Amino acid sequence: MNPSNHPSGPRKTVTVPAVADPCSHVTDIGPVTPSAAGCEDCLAIGDIWVHLRVCMTCGHVGCCDNSKNRHATKHFHTTGHPIIQSFEPGESWLWCYVDEQFMV
Repeated sequence: MNPSNHPSGPRKTVTVPAVADPCSHVTDIGPVTPSAAGCEDCLAIGDIWVHLRVCMTCGHVGCCDNSKNRHATKHFHTTGHPIIQSFEPGESWLWCYVDEQFMV
């Protein structure tokens, strides 16, 4: 994906959506400012991604597990930051790595 085509852009604050069945970590997150308009790590190495995820602890933007580099999951394993949100237009779901829980 070409990051300049991503409508969210790098400075739009991502808020925590209300979810029906929150995991135990939702209370520990808040609005974040995305670190980049595309996968921060793929951009650094000149690679591509399939879908984007944003860390709801620090705002790191990484690529999904369908992307070859899986940077969002690598970020979780490095930092322990538990929750990501889809950074795709029209999507606001959350995933908690620790509880392995999908939240909508």
